[in-house]
Amino acid sequence: MPLVSVQSVSYKYNSESVLENVSFDIEEGDFLGIIGPNGAGKTTLFHCMLGLLNSYSGRITILNQDIKKYKKIFKKIGYIPQKKSIDQKFPLTVEELVSLSLPRNTSKNIVLEILKQVRLFTMKDKIIGQLSGGQQQRVLIAKALVNNPIILILDEPTNELDPKSQNDFYSLLKELNEKNKITIIWSSHDMDAVNKYANKVSCINKRMFFHGDKGEFFSSEDNIKNYSESTMQIHMHSHDL
Repeated sequence: MPLVSVQSVSYKYNSESVLENVSFDIEEGDFLGIIGPNGAGKTTLFHCMLGLLNSYSGRITILNQDIKKYKKIFKKIGYIPQKKSIDQKFPLTVEELVSLSLPRNTSKNIVLEILKQVRLFTMKDKIIGQLSGGQQQRVLIAKALVNNPIILILDEPTNELDPKSQNDFYSLLKELNEKNKITIIWSSHDMDAVNKYANKVSCINKRMFFHGDKGEFFSSEDNIKNYSESTMQIHMHSHDL
């Protein structure tokens, strides 16, 4: 039984098709990189999977539960959106901000342990606005981890990070995937990062035209060609609008 199953999911926005008959499964422990050009439907797919959009056709299950019927399943998912959701002027320390996500009757020592895990323990008393972009992204990871998720979904999490911060961030995700057994699903334009860190790849341009092992995707010139052509087509279409 797959951990996540997306079955024939389609979604329209103002009669315009955003997702078309998308189907794929995610196994427990996968580190799935989702690639596709801007406007390909990646964020919409995530919003469907997170229950933020419900008017899709098809079916999405997590742990074999239909997410439209079993809302409690979302407590098992951590989500890092594409745009930063931390107010730079928020007068809270790192520890205080992460503690806001702590479930009731849970020891605050868990927050300190998680801050160690994401390599922010020495900065626990720093005000959020004093942190770098990479450190702030790790704060968002820590906020998600206090709920002990089985899945982390990240929407282009390294877009605004410098190369070193990107490498540090991906290394942390890999550690969470391997040591904590958290299934990672993340979207990216960085093909090199997907090739380096992911074990599975999905390629989306409204439709799913590849889902499978990383090696199978990157060893095929046809797959790379199809991805490049779809990216160019949607780029040209955006300029025609």
